[in-house]
Formats: sequence, C-alpha cells, structure tokens
Amino acid sequence: MRWPLIRYLPSHTQIDFVRLEPFFAAISVAAVIGSCASFFVQGLNLGIDFAGGTQIEITTPGPAPLGQLRAALNRMGVADPQVQGFGAPNAAVLRFKPPAGQDPNQSVTQVRTTLTSQFQGIQFKQVEVVGPKVSGELFRDGFMALGIAVLLMMFYIWFRFQLQFGLGAVIALFHDVILTVGLLSVLHIEFSTSSIAALLTVIGYSMNEKVITFDRLRENLRKHKRTPLRDVINLSENERLSRTMITGASALLALSGTLFMGGSALFPLVFTMFFGILIGTYSSVYIALPVILLWGVNRGDNVEIITPQGSRP
Repeated sequence: MRWPLIRYLPSHTQIDFVRLEPFFAAISVAAVIGSCASFFVQGLNLGIDFAGGTQIEITTPGPAPLGQLRAALNRMGVADPQVQGFGAPNAAVLRFKPPAGQDPNQSVTQVRTTLTSQFQGIQFKQVEVVGPKVSGELFRDGFMALGIAVLLMMFYIWFRFQLQFGLGAVIALFHDVILTVGLLSVLHIEFSTSSIAALLTVIGYSMNEKVITFDRLRENLRKHKRTPLRDVINLSENERLSRTMITGASALLALSGTLFMGGSALFPLVFTMFFGILIGTYSSVYIALPVILLWGVNRGDNVEIITPQGSRP
C-alpha cells in the first residue's frame, strides 16, 4: 500500500538546475571562505578527547545541581570547567583541565574529595583522564582518517565512472566537510571523536548521493548522445528529484527526534549528521555536477547499445 502523502510529490518537474549554478557557486565559495576563517581565527571547541583533560560521570540522590557543581569546580581553580546533564535527571558529566603544573590524577583526587564533602550522596561512576600528547595524536589521526576516506572515494568514483566524476565528487566532499566543520566552529559546538565518526558518516551518505546522481547522468548520456550536456544534467536531476526528497526527508526525520530530545551528550553527534546530510544533498547538484559541466564528458567510453526489447545486438 502506498503512503497516501507521496501522491502530493511532483512526479515530473522541469527545473532548470544548471541556470542557478552560478548563484549557488558564489554562495558556496563565500561559505567555504567564512568556514575557513572561523576555523583559523576562532578554532574548534575541542572536547576532552582532543584537548586533553578529565571527564567524570557522577550521579546525585536527586536532580543534579548543575549550577552548584559548576560553581564548585570554579572555586577549585580547575581550567575550562564544564558541567552537563547526562541521561537521567540525577546524572551529569564534569569536564575540566587540571591547573597548570598539576598532575591530572592529583586534580581528580582533589575534585572527588571536595565534591564528596559538599554534595551528600554524590557517586562517581567513571573517570577518564586524557593527556595532551594522546589528545594531539587523536586529533591528527582523526583528520587523517577523513582525508584517507575522501581519497578512497575519489579512486572508487574514478574506477566506476570517469576521472572528472571522481574530481567532482572529491571537490564536493571537501566542500561538505569544510562547511560542516566551519559551522561547528561558528556555533562553538563541541568537537570530539564522535564528531569525526559523524563526519565519516556524512562522507558516506554524501558519496552515496553522488553515485546515484552520476549513475542517472551516465544512463541519460548514453540515451541522449547528441543532447547538450546541460540539458542532460537538468533531465537527470528532475528525474531523481522525488527520490532525493524522500530519502533525505526520511534520514532527517530519523535524526530529528534525537536532535531535539537526545540531550546535550548526543547533540554534537546528531547535529553534525543532520547538517551534513543537508549539505551533502545540496553539493551533489551544485558542486559535483558543475565540475562535470565545466570539464565535459566522453560519451563514447564503454557505451552499450540496447535494443528496445532489452537485448544486446
């Protein structure tokens, strides 16, 4: 049984996507420049994983007094204290860096002793201490993983389609990653190892969109060998528009509940994925395809002639 609301989606559209490409190209260039500027000027709000420091999970007999816990950490003189609710109302996560010159384990002991004396019934569930050397290695390795993933995607697209398709996909993927990281920098959202995992997920989703885009374009290039490339691109995008809307909306709806109700601990992960899906869908049309339009395609490579009955002559 078909979902009743699907019938309201247009089955045939005639949108001139190519005509809007210069406008969106200017917007993308400005957004990339702004993202890079924010990254180098403001930087990222690095989590404990990347910045180093201590993370302690606690529970209290009643609702966790987040404000009082934060004030207690400030009085102890620890650097960059953060207190966030975690899961249940009586659970919280404390993040901080030890004072300059102090051993992290000594700082943890001091915090536990002070909080135990000030908050009756407080329990310490888990303590994680990340040193600056380990955190620096994690940050470097995380971005190396992103770079390797993008390069592997380029070789895959090059192997499956043509070189210009691979370059278009890689440029679009870099665009997606830069804008997503830039937005995290602008909004000062915590960047941690879970953010790297979210970015890798975004790269996978974005590449899937580009494979579907390129597959439909290649199919139409075989059917319409004498049609101008810009017209074939418009035809291909109009044919797959309803599929893109349904797939993208389904993914965003699945993330929306966690985005607004998942709590502060999950917000950076889900927000990164949510925005990444939006920008990945956009870049498939207005970043990857313009590269192909500028470069051109060879329509004579590996072309199979199919008869109307579907058999090869």
